Amino acid sequence: MGMQDMIRWLLPREDVFYGLLERQSELLDAAARALAEFSNGVPAEQIRDSVQKLEHEADAIVYEIEEQLAKVFVTPIDREDIQLLASSIDDIVDLINLTARTFVLFGVPKPTPPMAELMQILVKTAGVLRAELPALRRHEYSKLIALGRTIKVHEKEADQVFRNAVSALFHDPDIDAKVLLRDKEVLEDLESAIDRCETVAERLKNLAVKHG
Repeated sequence: MGMQDMIRWLLPREDVFYGLLERQSELLDAAARALAEFSNGVPAEQIRDSVQKLEHEADAIVYEIEEQLAKVFVTPIDREDIQLLASSIDDIVDLINLTARTFVLFGVPKPTPPMAELMQILVKTAGVLRAELPALRRHEYSKLIALGRTIKVHEKEADQVFRNAVSALFHDPDIDAKVLLRDKEVLEDLESAIDRCETVAERLKNLAVKHG
């Protein structure tokens, strides 16, 4: 047992951070699902409002984590790792919110098939993160390593969908320039959100290697 582990064993530990991070992942999952409702005919304005509400709740969790870090002496994992993990999850929620606002700002009438496909991949990745994040609390590090592999598969799938969709936009001789730019923007936002899911998975995998 290292010195840092010995100190944490001797002193009271604040495990509130696990609960806050898990709540973050639940809000991420809810935001991804709310965004995907655009494929079911829910109006863009309603999607934006639903996602924005969840984004505000997620921001409040980040603020609470920061406040707890400022006053708690001993944390279950390094405070820098907690901060990075919380920030990375929050980045995904922010990108989902950006996508929802883009639907309204650019007047997207309905999602194209590639948009719908990317939203479903985002729902899958967010769902996996929500389901597996509690493994951090339970020190089930093998699950976190496996999580990284699963998210990587989804990210590669999303990357292929994105590349094919953008290529199709630029090879369509009849597409309106405004539609091309609008669809490309939405596709980029969705692909970025899925990329950030991989970032979270990588941070969790690194924690597994560090503490396992």
